Amino acid sequence: MRRWNLLQRKFRRNSALALMAAIGATFSFAHSAHADAIDGDWCHSNGKRMSIRGPAIITPGGQETRGNYTRHFFSYVIPGGETGAGTTVEIQLLNEYLAHARQGDDPSVQEWRRCQPGVS
Repeated sequence: MRRWNLLQRKFRRNSALALMAAIGATFSFAHSAHADAIDGDWCHSNGKRMSIRGPAIITPGGQETRGNYTRHFFSYVIPGGETGAGTTVEIQLLNEYLAHARQGDDPSVQEWRRCQPGVS
């Protein structure tokens, strides 16, 4: 009987550890899955913002349009009514918090950072 009680306690303790590890792995995966994608709200040092959700974007000029989406890259044509209308913008995700954008043939790089929580 004593041996049975010891086995039960050991099993419960190991089960609890396995459950905690599984929960931790689940939350870790969920966080990194989002972090490793270009989707989200992006802020520029000049105060402009853009928001990417799959192939949909709200441009820095505030218009909604669609573009070409992959997990780490996004491109779109600047819609009419915005500065640079008709020009293609290409955005490359560099890491969880940083993306670089280039507009048309201009070789300069615009640096975009993930907006802080509460800013979109």
